[in-house]
Amino acid sequence: MKRVAKPVFFIVLIVILTFAGLVFAGIHTQYGDFTYPVVRGVGDIRWGIDIRGGVDVTFTSPDDYDATDEEMDAARSIIETRMVAKNITDYELFLDYNNDKIIVRFPWQAEDDSFDPEEAVKELGETALLTFREGTVENGQSYKDLPLIISGSDVESAQAAYRPDSNGNYVYIVSLTLKESGKTKFADATGRLNGKGYISTYMDDECISTAKVSAHITEGKAEISGNFDAESATKLANQINGGALPFQLKTSSFRTISPTLGAGARDAMAIAGLIAFALIAIFMICFYRLPGVVAVIALIGQAAGTFCAITGFFPFSNSFTLTIPGIAGIILAIGMGVDANVITGERIKEEINSGKTIDMAIVTGYKRAFSAVFDGNITMVIVAIILMGAFGTPDSLASTILTPIFFMFGASTEGTIYSFGYTLMVGVILNFLFGILAARLMTMSVSRFKVFRNPALYGGKKAKKGGAVNG
Repeated sequence: MKRVAKPVFFIVLIVILTFAGLVFAGIHTQYGDFTYPVVRGVGDIRWGIDIRGGVDVTFTSPDDYDATDEEMDAARSIIETRMVAKNITDYELFLDYNNDKIIVRFPWQAEDDSFDPEEAVKELGETALLTFREGTVENGQSYKDLPLIISGSDVESAQAAYRPDSNGNYVYIVSLTLKESGKTKFADATGRLNGKGYISTYMDDECISTAKVSAHITEGKAEISGNFDAESATKLANQINGGALPFQLKTSSFRTISPTLGAGARDAMAIAGLIAFALIAIFMICFYRLPGVVAVIALIGQAAGTFCAITGFFPFSNSFTLTIPGIAGIILAIGMGVDANVITGERIKEEINSGKTIDMAIVTGYKRAFSAVFDGNITMVIVAIILMGAFGTPDSLASTILTPIFFMFGASTEGTIYSFGYTLMVGVILNFLFGILAARLMTMSVSRFKVFRNPALYGGKKAKKGGAVNG
């Protein structure tokens, strides 16, 4: 049996406590009146709409219309443009191509008492007004003052393309094809503006493109060039196609969540979780003595690791939106961690009471407990992945893996349930790291100290006087 050195306990303890302190407090820098996170802490968590309040709406195409993927992309572009125009940038938007659904979530607008969510949703789903206008807006001028050339109903299609320019360098452009109704009007405008004027493209009230006219276009096929990359060219093509959509989006579901109600539920769950953790710590220490103390330290590490995965603690990881069910997932995962430590503590106690030495009892106890802990935890991981696949975004890894199972149901994209699956999976995986590996190292290390070699400290019976307690 390989022994673990005495200092290992203190090394693991310091690492866990330091890690937990950084995760919960974070590190921030101050520049003037603004605070920027260097290491994100719990205070930097992105809360879900069910906590901070907001709007959850699902748009669909009309019942008698089967939208193409390109039309769905264009519809998404319309919504994104209108979101930004309303200064709503912290939103979530997902597409379900199979069922022609667009799921949109956005929070309440901060410090805006006049915000009307129903009116906002109505405006998001309206058919976009696309116009091509002559010239550019000068100071104080309205875009409506610019002469109208063609509208979205005159556009057949637009698509991003990649072709060589006059110097032989390949560049991204947007290729535009017009309907018969727009060919003559566009030819007249480009003939008049060729080499000396601009055409501006507007989506509703927003200018999405301004291009100098460099040719007289008579065949109804034009190119918009500029400093495009693949993403910006595709975005502009989608926006133009959005203005030419032959249908209006329909609201199939709509709900609002009060920020006061959500914050109250979050605070109540947080307090309940802290009280439960304190009671669990007392229970573990009273019933399992030294292994109980180790278990509490491991649980602190597990909780810190879970919040680390949520806040985007590491530069290479993105922050994650935490919802009320997500908090429930954290609590449930910690409960699984407690269960693992209870099983291990009972096994160690049984081995000591059967006459084994402390060293052998610890090794055998962890070995016997592992299979039961593994079975329970791996089951929870599978459940979490299924939840993430069923209620996650259509392009998420879990949804992609489970497409053969869920393809006939479509994507529900219920972010609150996805958050539950995510925090549950992360917590259970961390249970293997902290509840099994770290706890075992700490227990085997601390057992090397003479003062901690009393069987009673492991929940076993006290050694008889004159008898050997270990060998």
